[in-house]
Amino acid sequence: MGNTNLQAEKKYNKLIIILSIVIPIAVAALFGINLRELGFDVEPLTFLPPIYAAINAVTAVVLLIAFWAIKGKRIKLHERLMKFAIFLSVLFLLMYVAYHMTSDSTKFGGEGAIKYFYYFILITHILLSIIIIPFVLITYVRAIAKNFDRHKKIARITFPLWLYVAITGVIVYVMISPYYV
Repeated sequence: MGNTNLQAEKKYNKLIIILSIVIPIAVAALFGINLRELGFDVEPLTFLPPIYAAINAVTAVVLLIAFWAIKGKRIKLHERLMKFAIFLSVLFLLMYVAYHMTSDSTKFGGEGAIKYFYYFILITHILLSIIIIPFVLITYVRAIAKNFDRHKKIARITFPLWLYVAITGVIVYVMISPYYV
């Protein structure tokens, strides 16, 4: 691998670090802000949860097709699909924050073993959704810097984590949806 590729990769490192810190902090901060409680006359965006759950489902499918594409050496298709998966994840995040800024949080109403299962899925989903941010960014940067050996190494970690986050996002929605008011 050429020194030029490493330099191209390194120029993004500060941005990756900044985004990996700022995004979770911003989401946590915005998650705690309810515009209606602050006196803003906004309608609760209660229609968003099934939409952003569907976006998570589509993201999971896109990731699987992108995996299939790269295994079949369909590099351009893989590249387009991965850019689309990143777009979907950003779209999900925007809708998720918008929902929580305008609507009250929904409590899970299940009891017994299902409650523990739900919270296990929820907590691992949240933690991995934070952890995945730098992995996705590093994986993407290594691809655009044409550091394909390094891209492939980290993609082997990024792909299953991102897929887990997308799938568990759908599971969390399905499990909590009966309790939406």
